[in-house]
Amino acid sequence: MINTERPFSRRSLLRVGLFGSAALAGAGLIGSLSGCSAEHSAAGFVQLRESDLPVLRRLTPIILKGAVPESSMPDAVRGTLTSLDEGLAHLPPAVSKQVSQLFDLLSLPLTRGPLTGVWGGWEQAQDGEIQALLQRWENSPIALLRQGHASLQQMILMAWYGRPESWRHCGYPGPPVI
Repeated sequence: MINTERPFSRRSLLRVGLFGSAALAGAGLIGSLSGCSAEHSAAGFVQLRESDLPVLRRLTPIILKGAVPESSMPDAVRGTLTSLDEGLAHLPPAVSKQVSQLFDLLSLPLTRGPLTGVWGGWEQAQDGEIQALLQRWENSPIALLRQGHASLQQMILMAWYGRPESWRHCGYPGPPVI
């Protein structure tokens, strides 16, 4: 007896692969044509570009929710972005390019809507939309989206928990002093 209740057929898997490849190729082409890849860093940052900041300013508070009191969130976001920028400045060029491509996918209107569900600008995105995006990417059947979710979450959390102001919340007394 043949099991016909497979969750994915070979044809649907090929469609998903082709769609993902086309989306990445399109984002790369549009990014290079629009100059996103050559965009200079934002004022006060080494690696982060002006186009990266709206995405990160909306994602960071959602990811840090529960780890930072609401009253301290604006300062925590600024500090986290500073730490993230410092960390990104020490990445090898190949990894740095991949992070920039991830930020481009999230920033460019052509790819942002279909991949994230955020059809307007990031500044207008509601918390629920961003939480839904993170949950969709975390549980996506597309490995690239799951990797994007893990990368975003790890980068932001590492940047936050590397800051001394985060240590008290998690009970870390700080590095040992000799």
